[in-house]
Amino acid sequence: MRIFALLALLTLSGCRGWTSTEPPVHPNPNMDTQIKYKPYRESEFFEDKRDMRPRVDGTVARGDLANKDQPVITYKLMQRGRERFNIYCAPCHSAYGDGNGMVGRKLPIKPTTFHSDFMRTQPLQHFVDVMTNGIRTMPSYKHQIPMEDRWAIAVYVRALQELGSKEKK
Repeated sequence: MRIFALLALLTLSGCRGWTSTEPPVHPNPNMDTQIKYKPYRESEFFEDKRDMRPRVDGTVARGDLANKDQPVITYKLMQRGRERFNIYCAPCHSAYGDGNGMVGRKLPIKPTTFHSDFMRTQPLQHFVDVMTNGIRTMPSYKHQIPMEDRWAIAVYVRALQELGSKEKK
């Protein structure tokens, strides 16, 4: 039984700390030795001798197909945005968008206020992109919030900003 335990221990340890001058074993070497093209290098395969290929007309860069077209702003869209904002955003950013929500108060880095001059100059697409990809300490919400709702929230944030700037005056 002790021999079995010792053998299991050695097997599970993975021989840590041992070095070898032999190359690693590759069960499928094709992935390591495949031909690849690198930017700005010469290629014997293509007639123009360039590795970097020109873009094909009509192609769109990855991620650029996201709904970049701003939807028509309606009262119904803004209401949907308010509803979604209160669910997903208000805990950190507060119902007023000042960054002082119940959760936001307890975070080591205070959430962004939407009422700064900088945030007021941002296009709606910025808010959609932040919800999609996250920024600094804010995580991505692309899996929780559908794209249509992200636009609705962005429209509602703009309404909060307008309301805040009118109250400021």
